Amino acid sequence: MTTLTTRPFDSRTAFDTAVAQRLGQALAAAGPSAVMLSGGTTPLPAYRALGSRTLPHDERLHILFSDERYVPSDSEASNYHRTRPLLDTLALPPQQLLRVRTELPLEQAAQEYEQALASLLKSGIRITLGLLGLGADGHTASLFSAADLARASGRLAIPVQRPDGMSAVSVTPGLLAQVDGLIFLVAGGGKQKALQALEAHAATLTAWRAVQGRSGVELWTAVTG
Repeated sequence: MTTLTTRPFDSRTAFDTAVAQRLGQALAAAGPSAVMLSGGTTPLPAYRALGSRTLPHDERLHILFSDERYVPSDSEASNYHRTRPLLDTLALPPQQLLRVRTELPLEQAAQEYEQALASLLKSGIRITLGLLGLGADGHTASLFSAADLARASGRLAIPVQRPDGMSAVSVTPGLLAQVDGLIFLVAGGGKQKALQALEAHAATLTAWRAVQGRSGVELWTAVTG
């Protein structure tokens, strides 16, 4: 049974500081490891804060992404582009930065990303920390519906047609099950309904269904309404 441990913060500043601290600890861990970054705007202050200073890290560190919109890598809508302040500071070798190659056809980009994830797991490198967002509609990563979850069965990454008309590539519940420490980051307004459904373990909520099969997940919140 999956448990959900909630950690509320009194202010957005405290939330951002804690996220940066937790992420910084994961990045600085000794030994080979991987960290999964979330898209969206919620973690951006933490990424920028960490990117503004020298970050000690093991030379075998790997970075992956929970999802990516199917846009050019230099687009403002690209999760990869948004994390560049952090990535540029880390300066990892290309083979240790697992990004979705959106310059490829969508299906091929998803297949290549899945192969990269499979190789990472096969190597024995643990994903020690994974960050996830929560949409107002109850989605996480780029998993929006029961149909997405059904297509994700037995996969590590899949192509997705988003409700807003964009395409994306998303990790799957099968990949999320491989993450040692998984944290939902929920901040800002407009997410109270989805947040309440997540805290209630609503069986119909895509985000909750996506983490089933895990022993535990954390939920960090700084919600204003």
